[in-house]
Amino acid sequence: MPFAEVEGINTRYELRGEGPPLLLFAPVGGGDPISRRWADRVWRGFRPLEALVPHFRVIVYDRRESGGSGGCIEPLTWALCARHAKGLLDHLGIEQAFLLGGCVGCSVALAMAAQFPARCRALFLHWPVGGFHWLNRGRANFDRHIAFAREHGLEAVAVLARRSGIFWNDPDAGPWSSIIATDSEFAESFVRQDLDRYLQIVEQSRDSLFSDTLPAGAMCEQLMAMNVPAFIMPGNDPLHTTSCAHVLCELMPQAQLSSLKPSQQNAVTIAHWIHESAGIAPAAARSDIAA
Repeated sequence: MPFAEVEGINTRYELRGEGPPLLLFAPVGGGDPISRRWADRVWRGFRPLEALVPHFRVIVYDRRESGGSGGCIEPLTWALCARHAKGLLDHLGIEQAFLLGGCVGCSVALAMAAQFPARCRALFLHWPVGGFHWLNRGRANFDRHIAFAREHGLEAVAVLARRSGIFWNDPDAGPWSSIIATDSEFAESFVRQDLDRYLQIVEQSRDSLFSDTLPAGAMCEQLMAMNVPAFIMPGNDPLHTTSCAHVLCELMPQAQLSSLKPSQQNAVTIAHWIHESAGIAPAAARSDIAA
């Protein structure tokens, strides 16, 4: 995958296919490799590149602080992630794109629609995150890292990050673990920084990303003012609650909730939902997927 300098961050991305641009927001958290993102259980067997490349120009990328992309020690917010995504579209010369998010990718898509609505042709939100368990788990992950760093110091954080590299699976390693694991220069500057200032940044990140039980990514006022078409397919587990999808549908003026239950969601039905919502003939889309 090629790299681009986006918002001062080395960003790994790839373009595939022809057709209307579609920016893909991966479903899993910081540090996970691309191969796992496409196999993530949230997709219910759906493999977006195989299904969408015949009809879309798919833009695949690693979010900042994730996978092969870099990052910066600063308070993390959904708005910051959205600005990074918009910067990638700027770099590629793409004025407007469909946004497809799965799981936490929905949060970045919502943040982008809140800040840069003119760049969003429509949103496809599959299994958006939110609710009490999502809030508690997210905050607990940051709290674990804060406690580990305070007790053992930043050098120990760096050692752990090089070994694990995935914050969501190993919270002690911290939200910058994937960059520490792959960028020795970043790792050296990481351990030299002031611990107290760093912990303040981590606390600010926690409080911004996990502030309440509402769907993550945008505030209620932003959702109610969001005049971007949104197509929502609900999940049904503690982190991707059905009620979260319903809240989005209630607040967003142009939202449509899929009637498909999770038991009816699979590679074919999810692809059909995206193609039909985008205005591409679903019969043709189904035959391409079957082939």
